[in-house]
Amino acid sequence: MIIGRTLGFYIAARFVKLIAGVFLTIYMLIFTLDFVELMRRAGDAEGASAGLMATLAFYRAPSIAEQVLPFAVLFGAMGALLGLSRKLELVVARSAGVSAWAFLQPGLVVGLIIGIGSITLFNPVAAEFRQRAANIEAKIFTKSGSNVTAKDLWLRQKSVDGQAVVRAISTSGQGRELNGVTFFNYDLSGRFIDRTEARRAVLHDGYWELTDVRVVSTIDEPQSYAIAMIATNLGVEQVRRNFTSPEQVSYWDLPEVIDRTERAGLDATRYKLQQAALTARPVLLVAMIMVAATVSLRFFRFGGVARMVLGGVVAGFVLYVATELTEDLGANGIIAPGMAAWLPAILGSLLGVLALLHQEDG
Repeated sequence: MIIGRTLGFYIAARFVKLIAGVFLTIYMLIFTLDFVELMRRAGDAEGASAGLMATLAFYRAPSIAEQVLPFAVLFGAMGALLGLSRKLELVVARSAGVSAWAFLQPGLVVGLIIGIGSITLFNPVAAEFRQRAANIEAKIFTKSGSNVTAKDLWLRQKSVDGQAVVRAISTSGQGRELNGVTFFNYDLSGRFIDRTEARRAVLHDGYWELTDVRVVSTIDEPQSYAIAMIATNLGVEQVRRNFTSPEQVSYWDLPEVIDRTERAGLDATRYKLQQAALTARPVLLVAMIMVAATVSLRFFRFGGVARMVLGGVVAGFVLYVATELTEDLGANGIIAPGMAAWLPAILGSLLGVLALLHQEDG
């Protein structure tokens, strides 16, 4: 049965309202917790005011919230369906001959629209904000001694002067610029020469241009320079491949990045996986709505609501773990990136359909 327009818009509005409410709640929680953590990290760092930390948390929140969007859709869909069931609106719809498949149509359409909007609009904004956050972090924490974290980026290079191990807090300009960078320099025989720290390093053809430099060696007193240069044999694509995470690249820029990486003779698996995962997101959100439907269509008068909610949470968590597991396998080249991204979403949707067929049609 094709659902009526008025009823369809009503159910769709309930899905949108609940999903948006859950997502905004999670978003504000992420922002608050991140702001508190940034204030703790800032300590006595120069220029680390509460306002700047709030701005930094604001820029960091979208990329984190993007990862929990499937759970927001799951909980929002469960809330919408349970609300309709509690008010006996689903009972009335069923009595009018509307099947579960019909009144799920608006929710599935909402899930598809949210998924498409998240990869075409929200993801580019999150990627841009993540770059801005990286730049602010580099300026604040580079000279405060708070820049050594497990998330530091590392790279080894060679040049006519010897070898160097490069560490950076973050990147910008799609890998062309490093922020909060340290070069551990060695001569051609492998003997340590000095440690060169800089606020920023910009890659040019055959050398790095460093800004706000401090050089610490084993034989001389520390020296400071406004600008310095260090030779390198690295190209932009090599640096981008090592330093630019796929999450920092907008969905619209991924095809170009993949093409440049492959033309440079480098492995583009991580970027292909990110592109496939984003493309599969609408189907993953549909799978989450199907999972929500399998545990939320029971009438309230039958009881067991808490058990239904717990079942939905567990099922969503299992689907999320399966998604992460297959993506890890894809990132390591064990399975193809396309299969790693699409398999959990498709299987989740099919299992949801199977469960609903069993519940509704026996």
